[in-house]
Amino acid sequence: MKSKREDFGNIVYSCYTQLSRQGEHFVADHVLSYQISGDLILNDGFNDYSARDGSIRFLRRNQLLKFMKQPPPNGDFKSLSIYLDQQILKDFSLEYDLISEKKEFNKPLILLNDSLELKSYMDSLLLYQNSGKLSDSRLVDLKIKEALILLIQEEPDLKNILFDFEEPGKMNIEAFMNKNYHFNVNLDRFAYLTGRSLATFKRDFEKIFGTTPGKWLLQKRLQEAHYLLEKGKMASDIYLDLGFEDLSHFSFAFKKYYGESPSKIV
Repeated sequence: MKSKREDFGNIVYSCYTQLSRQGEHFVADHVLSYQISGDLILNDGFNDYSARDGSIRFLRRNQLLKFMKQPPPNGDFKSLSIYLDQQILKDFSLEYDLISEKKEFNKPLILLNDSLELKSYMDSLLLYQNSGKLSDSRLVDLKIKEALILLIQEEPDLKNILFDFEEPGKMNIEAFMNKNYHFNVNLDRFAYLTGRSLATFKRDFEKIFGTTPGKWLLQKRLQEAHYLLEKGKMASDIYLDLGFEDLSHFSFAFKKYYGESPSKIV
């Protein structure tokens, strides 16, 4: 089993050979991605979003997502992604006089599979990648500009997301944490996404929940685990989804909290 990642600045080609990967990450920048082969399932805490061969998707920044990458039978999982960081977008905004006119609260991703122009664009990008032309940073810069122009032509309202440079505003910690407790990310990520410094996040959290974030997260995850085990789920099937790094850590924490191992719950 092999994996390959080629990084051309803000354009990244990924290939996983006969290897199913799953995990989670904090989406720091907007991403335009082309699913060349294999299946990708993303989950924002409530819903699954699937992307199959040939699909094109736009992910907005500042969100938590779980993912599962599944290669096709006897094949490779391949994707080509363009990371639209804030500096690229600020420069583009100034050059073309584009601004965000209103707040947009969209889904975690937008599928753009019906755009023949974006499909042709992605195929051209793949051709350049296969021939080694993306090693030229001038070409990469031009192709990123082309992607942004095509995106705005295809979805004009995307400018309100792309050129919104504000950081996350202060939001309700209780609602946010009850939605996102199963994401295994550092507390500073939770703090940032709720519009707070880490110190303010901890202080506000304890006022609401009456305990520290670390203790609450562990208790919340273990209580959900107990509920799922009673429903017939296997520990090996749920520990990652609940934010535990490995099965042994989950089993140890569960036994310490409930006094018995997960296998004893029926």
